[in-house]
Amino acid sequence: MYGRRETPQGSWLITTRTSTCLYTLLNSLTMQIKRKSIAIWNGSGKEGKGSLTSQSTVLNETQYGFSSRFEDGIGTNPEELIAAAHAGCFSMKLAFNLQAAGFVADELKTECVIVLENGSVTESNLTLSAKVPGIEQEKFDELVADAKANCPISKLLNAQISLSATLN
Repeated sequence: MYGRRETPQGSWLITTRTSTCLYTLLNSLTMQIKRKSIAIWNGSGKEGKGSLTSQSTVLNETQYGFSSRFEDGIGTNPEELIAAAHAGCFSMKLAFNLQAAGFVADELKTECVIVLENGSVTESNLTLSAKVPGIEQEKFDELVADAKANCPISKLLNAQISLSATLN
């Protein structure tokens, strides 16, 4: 038996066998999620140093500072973290798009380069290499474009977002 569910995210055609899983998934995507991180900075801008700790503790007093941001020093920096967030968010959104269309990726590899220029993030350049069995190029391009436009980090960034996608 088939049914159609209208949601703010679009229309879903589902079978009774998968309706419970998709309904649970859809509800989890529309709920409010809060995540936090803590930045501690000591000292001046150039000579000071800081640490970042994320709620999950993946970052646990991870160092950052002037040299890790503007030179090749040890530690992370905000732009690197934005790049990781955008690459991860885009890849996950695309995986959900593929799943909704009946496809499962063998691999989605996304690189993101963030450009910091004159004190502003001006660009986020995504490069995707994807292995998705059975998908046609046109459908792939449609799902990729939707992921680029609708992943939450894309929506957050006030920057030009470019994308180069290759289906292998």
